[in-house]
Amino acid sequence: MTGRSKRNAEGAPVGRRALLGMLAAGAAGLAAAPSLQRGWESFLGAASRKDPTGLTGLLPNPGGFRYYSIVGSVPRKDERTYALTIGGLVDRPRTYTLPELRALPQTRVLGDAVCTDGWRVDDTPFEGVRLADLLDAAGVREKGTAVRFTCFDGAYSESLTLEQARRSDVLVALNMQDKPISHVQGGPVRLYVAPMYFYKSAKWLSGIEVTEQVVPGFWEERGYPVDGWLDDADRTDGTA
Repeated sequence: MTGRSKRNAEGAPVGRRALLGMLAAGAAGLAAAPSLQRGWESFLGAASRKDPTGLTGLLPNPGGFRYYSIVGSVPRKDERTYALTIGGLVDRPRTYTLPELRALPQTRVLGDAVCTDGWRVDDTPFEGVRLADLLDAAGVREKGTAVRFTCFDGAYSESLTLEQARRSDVLVALNMQDKPISHVQGGPVRLYVAPMYFYKSAKWLSGIEVTEQVVPGFWEERGYPVDGWLDDADRTDGTA
């Protein structure tokens, strides 16, 4: 979960940001050692599967990002097992495999990843299929005004208005920082919504559903803004 809202996910005055401070001293040494960084992602993935509390998700990850999951274990998907289903109020529902998504025209967007916990990674390149292209291929029906996203962690969800979803800087992303998106970072496929806080960029994306109205996502149900615009975002259009 990410974004710059100052509210705690559970509505409490202290939360993940306070726990980050508690964990920072022990984790900093690991993150700073180049020889350990190469195995850090594997460590985080294994630790998260053993840690149902979710505290492992607050450890810093090389590159400035932090791993966080709302569940204790997330299944891993690859070219053989991954599928993205598009349905709801569309004329042509479809399920895409990972190779099929990779074969579609790819768009590169350079943007910032800004988290509610206070960390950010500027000028991060994402590459993938424009969500607008997938919606056009599916044929959105007249009653469709919003898009809901579900994830293969079995718990996370997000939503955008149809207008937001059609922006040129909203991607079904396959690459991040010029390499395939890892499991730890929400791969093999995640949403990337460049003009909004990072909690809107749902990890482990598995479902896209066109709906009649916006359905609040996991964190919106816990007090986060439904519209997670960055302070300096251009709300009229994306990056061409």
